[in-house]
Amino acid sequence: MLKENIRQLLFEGTVIPAHPLALNEDRSLDEDGQRRLTNYYMDAGAGGVAVGVHTTQFEIRDPEFNLYERVLRLAVEEVNKKNLTRPFIKIAGICGPADQAVEEAQIAKGLGYDMGLLSNGGLSGLSEAELLDRTRKVADVIPVFGFYLQPSVGGRTFSYEFWKEFAEIPNVHAIKIAPFNRYQTLDVVRAVCHSSRCEEIALYTGNDDNIVNDLLTTYQVNVNGQPVKKQIIGGLLGHWAVWTQKAVELFDEIKAVRDQDAIPVSLLTKGQEVTDANAAFFDSSNRFKGCIAGINEVLARQGLIKGNWCLLDKEKLSPGQDNEIDRIYQDYPHLNDDAFVKQLFESTK
Repeated sequence: MLKENIRQLLFEGTVIPAHPLALNEDRSLDEDGQRRLTNYYMDAGAGGVAVGVHTTQFEIRDPEFNLYERVLRLAVEEVNKKNLTRPFIKIAGICGPADQAVEEAQIAKGLGYDMGLLSNGGLSGLSEAELLDRTRKVADVIPVFGFYLQPSVGGRTFSYEFWKEFAEIPNVHAIKIAPFNRYQTLDVVRAVCHSSRCEEIALYTGNDDNIVNDLLTTYQVNVNGQPVKKQIIGGLLGHWAVWTQKAVELFDEIKAVRDQDAIPVSLLTKGQEVTDANAAFFDSSNRFKGCIAGINEVLARQGLIKGNWCLLDKEKLSPGQDNEIDRIYQDYPHLNDDAFVKQLFESTK
């Protein structure tokens, strides 16, 4: 079962960065850098971290790297050492066929993770019914955070009926909506509203291209002639792996106004600035080929990790992507938290 203080934070809505992977130039794990990142997210005010997810690089599971359990363990150790006086949600990425997914769920539970972010990526040969059965098996082990991953990075399109049945699974407590598609986002919201567990499912945005609008919108769905309102209450985002302290500030600003009748135009403007930044970090002009390297590049510029290296040589910045990141730094200096990171380094000297 989900711990009550974790459930409460989950349903209040919070900032959950998707945790990157810190590497040395020879592609070996930079353990100090990995620990530094986890502490950065806690110090920045994030409400949790998701480890072993797409941003952490799915390849950590490959036998040649064999980093899945090690990376999950490092994050837990840092959270435990921090002795936080507030709840902090520890989410483990879970993927692969049912047997692998259940094994990863068992590892995560054994390490003390609160939830498993269950990816359906790479399973195109399975039917929706088979994927639902897989979800039930994982939910028997650990509370499940569903994940609608966009097709451009290995996901697939699911039906409204899939998400409605998904929401009915008792140990599913949240869904990350990340298809980067308005129509598919609406499918999930409608499906959850029409399920019997509508009030038991927290919706989180993973639409890094539409973060602010997702978090400002209250959806209203007609259910048996009655209006049901539902918000995307928080975010679990790769984009929030960088400039996290500013993301927390922005999220607090959104929470303060999203239940009001009027939304400040300044927030909508900032939303488009964040989307522009995301286009550079995620390399949208090249179908997201440089998305992980782009995140790592920003963290490396801040000194949080040593470089933008990824486990696979093909995962690298696209031509011109570094220039786009330069442009974002120049155009939107109020979005970065370089001063905060510098202060963190100074406090640890």
